[in-house]
Amino acid sequence: MTDSKRRPRAALAMSQDAATVLFSPESLARLDAVCDLAPLPVLDDLGTPRAREILAEVDLLVTGWRCPPLDADVLAGAPRLRAVVHAAGSVRGHITEACWERGIEVSSAAVPNALPVAEYTLAMILLTGKQTLERARVLRATRTLERLALIPRTIGNHHRTVGILSASLIGRRVIELLREHDIEVLLHDPFVTDAEAGELGATGVELTELFTRSDTVSVHTPLLPATRGLVSRSLIESMRPGAVLINTARGAVIDQDALTDAARAGRIRAVLDVTDPEILPPEHPLWDCDNVLITPHLAGSQGNEWGRLAEHAVAEIARWASGSGFLHPVRRERLAYSA
Repeated sequence: MTDSKRRPRAALAMSQDAATVLFSPESLARLDAVCDLAPLPVLDDLGTPRAREILAEVDLLVTGWRCPPLDADVLAGAPRLRAVVHAAGSVRGHITEACWERGIEVSSAAVPNALPVAEYTLAMILLTGKQTLERARVLRATRTLERLALIPRTIGNHHRTVGILSASLIGRRVIELLREHDIEVLLHDPFVTDAEAGELGATGVELTELFTRSDTVSVHTPLLPATRGLVSRSLIESMRPGAVLINTARGAVIDQDALTDAARAGRIRAVLDVTDPEILPPEHPLWDCDNVLITPHLAGSQGNEWGRLAEHAVAEIARWASGSGFLHPVRRERLAYSA
């Protein structure tokens, strides 16, 4: 904690692009009102003479996308650094063991960033339940309305079953949003008991049951060594014909070859906001599957939603400077099973 008689000295450490989108002139002014902010440009290279000069004086860093790692060498040149406020979600890319060993307090905007991802997921669950994209494509081609008697009874969201893979911040928010709909929610998370799942508004099930029972499976699992390829070929092959797989987590959580085979065979549908790699090669067959929607990693905060992340950073700095501590701290021990 800093001397209560002065505002904490702070600097922005992230890419210039990140700073441009996260902090408008108005939010920079609000940031400067709660801390003594180093002049721009941001610190996107922590090894330059200017960066070393600023780091020597800062109590706090406001970080964002593509912040360089805060390793032991960087920390050695920042003897007063006591806190990091990350204006985005995961801190895995820049918060190192050296930070935890120093006892640096860390805050993340994972909670506010979870909201737009959950909103995207809810929208896709409902739209795919009505087979919106496929039916719109048919309408454009035929310019003719469907005969009601020919609409399958599998279409719609009444009593639809949605499986949530992982009770992460986003997964929990999706469950919360689904409460307003006539949908049965299943949850698989090895760290959540059946009783806890019930309190969230879901039924706890084993992983295999999640895939065999669900009309839609939504993946919210962080990418960890234990979760790479977690959504395996056998799980994908066990899904109901016409079921939907939604992924807003990380592409590598899913066996992408198995997903591609199932999609090309027309067995399942998919909504992918993330793939592995993040941009698929132009010749990848998933691009040509009409039953697969690929979006450009847009579920997280974008556009006017960036303002929410900036507001969160300002609020966290104000709390920390006042001695109240962070409202949304990142705990070292939770990183073993969180993003």
